[in-house]
Amino acid sequence: MSNKVLITGGTGFLGAYIIRELVDEGYAVRAIRRSNKLPFFIPAAILDKVEWVDGDVLDIVSLDEAMEGIDTVIHSAAMVSFDPKEKKEMFHVNIDGTANMVNVALEKGVRRFVHISSVAALGRTSNGDHVTEDKKWQHSKLNTQYAISKYHAEREVWRGMGEGLNVVVLNPSTILGYGDWHSSSCAIFKNTFKEFPWYTNGVNGFVDVQDVARAAVLLMKSDISAERFIVNSENWSFRQLLSSIATGFNKKQPTREATPFLGELAWRLEKFKSFFSGKKPLLTKQSARVAQSRTYFEHQKLLQALPGFSFTPLAQSVKHACDSYLLRPQSL
Repeated sequence: MSNKVLITGGTGFLGAYIIRELVDEGYAVRAIRRSNKLPFFIPAAILDKVEWVDGDVLDIVSLDEAMEGIDTVIHSAAMVSFDPKEKKEMFHVNIDGTANMVNVALEKGVRRFVHISSVAALGRTSNGDHVTEDKKWQHSKLNTQYAISKYHAEREVWRGMGEGLNVVVLNPSTILGYGDWHSSSCAIFKNTFKEFPWYTNGVNGFVDVQDVARAAVLLMKSDISAERFIVNSENWSFRQLLSSIATGFNKKQPTREATPFLGELAWRLEKFKSFFSGKKPLLTKQSARVAQSRTYFEHQKLLQALPGFSFTPLAQSVKHACDSYLLRPQSL
């Protein structure tokens, strides 16, 4: 078997940066894509070195072909949505798609399986608790449908481990960096650029996309197995993050606090507007509650497992991302 890496979600935000890391490290990379659209935020010289194959995590036949001759799989594909209308599709992609990846990897005798999960799969807290990899999942109104889907996706990976798959799991917090600001967490930058006036004092973990990509490849190369790792740089309030981005763009900082009461009103208003406009709501019941929650994610386990690894300070990550967006403006 060749030392070739297959990655899913390679045209997505994190997946694209993982590809760049792999290519820079000299790996032969095969990536599954569903369309011919490639990530514009990664140099073409990098993407040209990738063997792109058409496929889908829900198409077992395409997965069987894509994993032929593959040594290592990095499963980064996932659907992120807080829209109740997309729950069924998201569960299908995140849970069934992961089960398909695990099953085909077992059948093909893949040596190593790296699963990109999320801190959402660990659960969230409302009272400022600190979360480590040992946290047990608890049913809570703070757990979004996305979180539930990632929790069950992880269970498929651990099931695969029980059947002989060599796995390691990454649980990144909210990922920040330069990408397509019309999608994923990059939309935070677009909304702040447009001087979105509201903020909350909720607390969440954030991490640079390049740090997550580097951690994924380092863990892939390591002998660590049957472990999960939180990948989180710092815990900031949403107000601190939005203010930092606004400063980076030289835009007005958010000045209106969206209290829990106002948040409840806002998502209901968005739902009402969405009903008549047919457009996705900017805010949902679940995303509004996440914005009010206070959760602190620890990262000591990762730093102990990867000597020499360090996180990029968030202030530096935000500045670099803002500079990149300003240099390469995207259509609003």
